Amino acid sequence: MALEPNVAPPIADTWEPKKQFPKLSCDSHAHIFGPLHQYPMKAETHFIPHLNPLEDYIKMLKKIGCERAVLVQPSVYGTNNLLIEEALQSRLFELRAVAVVNSAISDQELFRLHDLGFRGIRVNTASATSGLTLEDARVLAPRLKEMNWHLQFFVNVRNQPEIIDELVRLPIPIVIDHYGCVDASLGKDSEGYHALMRLFSYDHVWAKLSANYFSSADFPLHRDVALIAQQMMKIMPDRLVWGTDWPHVSAKNMLANDGHLANLLIDWTESETLMQKILVKNPAQLYQFSNPV
Repeated sequence: MALEPNVAPPIADTWEPKKQFPKLSCDSHAHIFGPLHQYPMKAETHFIPHLNPLEDYIKMLKKIGCERAVLVQPSVYGTNNLLIEEALQSRLFELRAVAVVNSAISDQELFRLHDLGFRGIRVNTASATSGLTLEDARVLAPRLKEMNWHLQFFVNVRNQPEIIDELVRLPIPIVIDHYGCVDASLGKDSEGYHALMRLFSYDHVWAKLSANYFSSADFPLHRDVALIAQQMMKIMPDRLVWGTDWPHVSAKNMLANDGHLANLLIDWTESETLMQKILVKNPAQLYQFSNPV
């Protein structure tokens, strides 16, 4: 029996943002999905995606005004990064990528991925589909540091605030995506919020403003997340990037138009200088784009 998608597809008719993004703006977090017979998923996954090809993603990027993007390996593909490798090789768009690998990966394979455009490894301790662990991160960190890569973490500080103590010890730049799944509805009064802000005070820690739906109880304006995002902008303006999380496979009843997500960033950002940092300067540094600004 053929597997059928069990999540909603992204909204195809993307709105143009109310204000033009800066030149060389970057969407720093997205996924693509190919035909299941060509790119098989892990045996046990928590969702079955629609066909979300690179071409559809690029169409959305051009509508919101992004000229660069970062593809992140989704949990359902495990360590098979083939679809992203093919996207990088296509040269259809200026791309970088974050992989998922076996902790025993060879140096030769890491160098091959680097040449393709990968610049980090994702560790996933919050998803219902298993991935790399904190122990794997400790093993990989010294090797990745030599390559000037980073470790990206999908963690849940709402349920596991103590994970912060492990992350700050890693001797490598780390990137926290999706607000650490903090419960934004609690404002600044939760243990998870305080743990997250303590983590963000460390100079080697970066973060992505991405996937409001993992934290928010206020759709579609996400005013609860806005308070957290703006605090992050104050304490770590030079270590913040922004991502759509297209095609939003975890959005459920909070599926938004990507143009709306762009408008939220515009509303939350207080200055042109800060917008330039979040969309252009910071991702150029973190992902080592060919012509950093």
